Amino acid sequence: MSKIKLIATATFGLEAVVKREVEALGFTDIEVENGKVVFSAEVEDIPKANLWLRTADRVLLLVGEFKALSFEELFEKTKALPWGEWIPEDGEFTVTGKSIKSKLYSVPDCQSIVKKAVVDKMKAKYNTEWFKETGAKYTIQVALLKDIATLTIDTSGTGLHKRGYREEAVEAPLKETLAAALVQLSFWKHDRVLLDPFCGSGTIAIEAAMIGKNIAPGLNRKFASEEWDRIPKEAWKQAKVEAFKAIEHDRELKIYASDRDKKAVDIAKDNAFKAGVDDCIDFKVRKFSTINIKNNFGVIITNPPYGERIGEKREVEELYKQMGREFKDLRTWSKYIITSDENFEKLYGKKASKKRKLYNGRIKVDYYQYFGVKPKKA
Repeated sequence: MSKIKLIATATFGLEAVVKREVEALGFTDIEVENGKVVFSAEVEDIPKANLWLRTADRVLLLVGEFKALSFEELFEKTKALPWGEWIPEDGEFTVTGKSIKSKLYSVPDCQSIVKKAVVDKMKAKYNTEWFKETGAKYTIQVALLKDIATLTIDTSGTGLHKRGYREEAVEAPLKETLAAALVQLSFWKHDRVLLDPFCGSGTIAIEAAMIGKNIAPGLNRKFASEEWDRIPKEAWKQAKVEAFKAIEHDRELKIYASDRDKKAVDIAKDNAFKAGVDDCIDFKVRKFSTINIKNNFGVIITNPPYGERIGEKREVEELYKQMGREFKDLRTWSKYIITSDENFEKLYGKKASKKRKLYNGRIKVDYYQYFGVKPKKA
């Protein structure tokens, strides 16, 4: 087995959550930076990282990192990296890029130079002037930050939020990775009741159910690196077998999800079925005002309307006030609410126990956390 460095990319504000996941998977030498978590692994660990990381956006293979102040320096240092160890002679590869606060600010030029450097290195390795590019796909990224170039290959392919269960969604859906993070940040446990009264296409409830049943989020999808020669097919097979064995099929969950939109609830039910958790989520079509909460020591995690459109703001503000009234007496319940409205606490009528800044897509949001009374230990 050979040691490699992997990067789990993360949405702003979720780095600590991703780090906890990486630690839980047994990886070491973990470093947290803005937007990413770097860790050591074996080549055979690439399947495990992709199958199990719930809140990361992608898993990238770190090929090299160096300072680059000129295009010549970028070319020579890129060419010196061991591209042939990963990309076979028939490999199809593309180059993406980004540059922040760097002397080499032209992303198209950086991409072109990296592509030429990799081709030159491959020509020397395989002793050929022409490549068929009919094999597996490799997406190389050149990322420049303050003149430091980071060269990676994307092992995931499609972003990790694409679990494979959500073919349909309501307008402005919550990303699966963010929904999973909201659940993990609530510290909800499988033996407690969970309620989402604004469920939309069911993402929060479904992600919670997958966590509760210990279902690996990547079990129903494919990854770019499944086709790579360097990763043994047996490693992928074994990782998937272990993931299937880890599912807690008999664990009972009490998850309730509702929405006033019947179409949204129908979509949510279909998504839950595709995710294999339809048997442990109770979906209902109902208005928020009609919800009757009876249990004690539950958790509410929800993504209510934001009122981003003109004309909706007043209606949403009234909704937030109503939420404050309805939740006021739920002393044993913890409430976790994500919204872009900076006046939420004032409208809700109570200051949050804790507030966390996040991003829902490109929308800046806050995760308002109201901690309930904890149950007494037996």
